[in-house]
Amino acid sequence: MANSGKRIDLRKALLNPALAFLGPEEVLERDELTREQKIEVLRRWKFDALQLQVADEENMRSEQPSDILDRVLQALYALNASPNVEDSPSTKHGGIRLQLSPPGS
Repeated sequence: MANSGKRIDLRKALLNPALAFLGPEEVLERDELTREQKIEVLRRWKFDALQLQVADEENMRSEQPSDILDRVLQALYALNASPNVEDSPSTKHGGIRLQLSPPGS
């Protein structure tokens, strides 16, 4: 079903990848998307998955599959996409926290 006759509306896919694709694996299979577009969609999906994970931790249950974040990360890895550090907050929302040594250490 990945390359069915249905064209992907990239703008809508970026707003909510889970509504445009059956899973991250389908993003990889879509021939009409460039590598960069696939990475952009998957990064958006990663952000959404992290937000829903935080909501789950706060007892606001979502209907996302429990393994969706792992699947998105695997898809990004398959594209050799590096983490987007510049746009990531240093929180449990997916950012990378840098430990800085105090002056004089």
